[in-house]
Amino acid sequence: MTITLRPGSTVMFTGDSITDCQRLESEQGLGFGYPLRIAGEWGLRHPDRSVTWLNSGIAGDKVMDLESRWQADVLDARPDVVSILVGVNDVGWHTYAPDGYVIPAEDYAAGYDRLLAPLAEAGADLILIEPFLLPIRGRVEVGDAHLGVEDRKKWRADLDPKIQVVRELALKYGAHLLAADGMFAELAATTGPEYWAADGVHPTPAGHAALAAAWLRLVA
Repeated sequence: MTITLRPGSTVMFTGDSITDCQRLESEQGLGFGYPLRIAGEWGLRHPDRSVTWLNSGIAGDKVMDLESRWQADVLDARPDVVSILVGVNDVGWHTYAPDGYVIPAEDYAAGYDRLLAPLAEAGADLILIEPFLLPIRGRVEVGDAHLGVEDRKKWRADLDPKIQVVRELALKYGAHLLAADGMFAELAATTGPEYWAADGVHPTPAGHAALAAAWLRLVA
């Protein structure tokens, strides 16, 4: 069943840099990624239904960062629909970076659950986007570290349990799941992963367009 966006609805996008996408530098405050594409396409499809689109993503955020600002940046806006994409910064690639940060899947799950509980209580519709990692072939920079294919295999071992957490929370809360990791794996099989995310994490314009199209299939 799809989510119905009624006239006057407020939709909140939140998460890390993939959602942020330079939102503070954009005219509408939506950034230059998938939230902007969604709002634009929705407006073309439904010019008679005015929707308020908000973006509170912040680059680098982990689940605990979202939790620390959840009341002010999300709950206080009283959104009707909340779309969340967070997790790649909670993955163990940070053990190779200067901050050395890592979070167990159990802690990620508990923190994410605490984000969703008050939204469910308020009756908001939820869209949970899986964190994702594309299998690019080259080396990438993370902080001061230069990481290759073998390093990214370790990221995948850490990411997969967190993707499973998002799936389980979607079931628990009756949320809509956008299975982004699987979607990008399918797309990458025919075009190569760099077309969708040059560093394996941050989408290219094509990657943002794919996310937007998948998101729009969840609403009516």
